[in-house]
Amino acid sequence: MRGKDAGQLSPGSNPTLHDQPMLMALAFRMLGSTHDAEDVVQEAYARWYTMSAAARADIKSPSAWLVRVAGRICLDHLRSAQVRREKYTGQWLPEPLPDSAAWSSVTTSDHTGDPADRVALDESVTMGMLVLLEALTPAQRVSFVLHDVFKVPYAEIGTIVGRSTESCRALAAAARRSITSARRNEADLQEYRQLVREFKRACRTGELDSLIRLLDPQVTARADGGGHVRAAPRPIHGSEKAARYLIGVCRREPTLTGALMTVENAGHRPALVCRVDGVVTAVVSLQVVGSRITDVWIIRNPDKLASWA
Repeated sequence: MRGKDAGQLSPGSNPTLHDQPMLMALAFRMLGSTHDAEDVVQEAYARWYTMSAAARADIKSPSAWLVRVAGRICLDHLRSAQVRREKYTGQWLPEPLPDSAAWSSVTTSDHTGDPADRVALDESVTMGMLVLLEALTPAQRVSFVLHDVFKVPYAEIGTIVGRSTESCRALAAAARRSITSARRNEADLQEYRQLVREFKRACRTGELDSLIRLLDPQVTARADGGGHVRAAPRPIHGSEKAARYLIGVCRREPTLTGALMTVENAGHRPALVCRVDGVVTAVVSLQVVGSRITDVWIIRNPDKLASWA
């Protein structure tokens, strides 16, 4: 079952149902896909309800049990992702998540409302962070997300990934170093939003030189059409090549012209959202480091835009 009704199991039939938003939040950060996250949550609940009532009664913390099971299912998904991605048409990118998603910032019941916890949750669904998470090994990703984002103890993570406590600590530390290094010198939100607006203006007017000045010389542009919509099959590197590609796309594709783009938040970062007759047809996310755009991610696969309906 997919979509907004995925995993909906008899409201009020069991206290574990209040954990659904938290499990979706966890699974999405693990997998970068709403559909995959929904499948994980559905499977976790299916395993809970296939146990006998006596077995369920013996579990002291159903919430912790569900987190462990969902974590193991996510780990299996991540380990098989490479094979699945080889069959994917074109470039695979994580989904851009609208801030309106019910579980985009949901906290676990163990959180105390600490603002730092909310910041960690919000930052973990930015497109830049999701792309960085894709570069980690499955065990690193699971260890980092569970510990740094959801505050799960390393000893408990060890039961999920099948490693020792110290090994999980080392996995999360390696992931943290990689992510921290890659995110060094990220622009603040005000500068970020300004660059997004200038990017939109340059694409709308077709001013090649203006767009090149906004881009880092080593910028990379990627587009994900999933075989459903026309998109560049390979990454485009370099400011001039990327700028010519972006302006060319806007000229060829009326649905991507700057006039139809609005600046909205995707994953708690400013992005360009393209709508036709009220339907989102593309989300363009940027990575801004210093005062230049270092990455452009264009999501056009309609399956990855369902959350924007």
